[in-house]
Amino acid sequence: MTGDAELDAAMDRYADGEERAFAIVHAGLYQRMRLFLLRLCRSPALADDLLQEAFLRIHRARGSFAKGSRVVPWAYAIARNVHTDHARSAHTRRVTSLDERDDEGDAEAEIPAGPGASAEELGIAKQTAKLVEETLARLPPAQREAFVLIRYEGMSVADTARILGATENAVKLRAFHAYEALRAALGIEKDRSKR
Repeated sequence: MTGDAELDAAMDRYADGEERAFAIVHAGLYQRMRLFLLRLCRSPALADDLLQEAFLRIHRARGSFAKGSRVVPWAYAIARNVHTDHARSAHTRRVTSLDERDDEGDAEAEIPAGPGASAEELGIAKQTAKLVEETLARLPPAQREAFVLIRYEGMSVADTARILGATENAVKLRAFHAYEALRAALGIEKDRSKR
């Protein structure tokens, strides 16, 4: 995987017109941005479409990239804007049920069970992962985006604020509310399993 410093240097070259540098930028961002978009929209097919649009926008905006800047937060902001634009469009206002989702196993890649987990532990991990996914889907978009960027993408609060166009305090508050919703959902599930 391409390191962030190498990725930043490649983006600088791409912004200066070196077309071959795009291959490095694409390789370094592709999987990260796809997972980010998948977590936001929960549909692999839609995530792929949004990712393609995000790379088109990166290509078009490459001349405005500030040389010496970090490409990852910049690219994530573009991907987030693509998702937001899609969500706002009139033809996407319908609500997609969980059963309509196209599942490629991406969610299973993050099931928190070790390689030696028993069938019971794996079942519990899958159930917990599904509960987290369902809870995140019910959150307001601003809270979900803050949580996903900080927790799953490993972004700092400062980078998340830049991506979301919000203050650091607003990002902290959004993430806090998301964590609280998850804690509540997991607590309710824990209480049910005790019965």
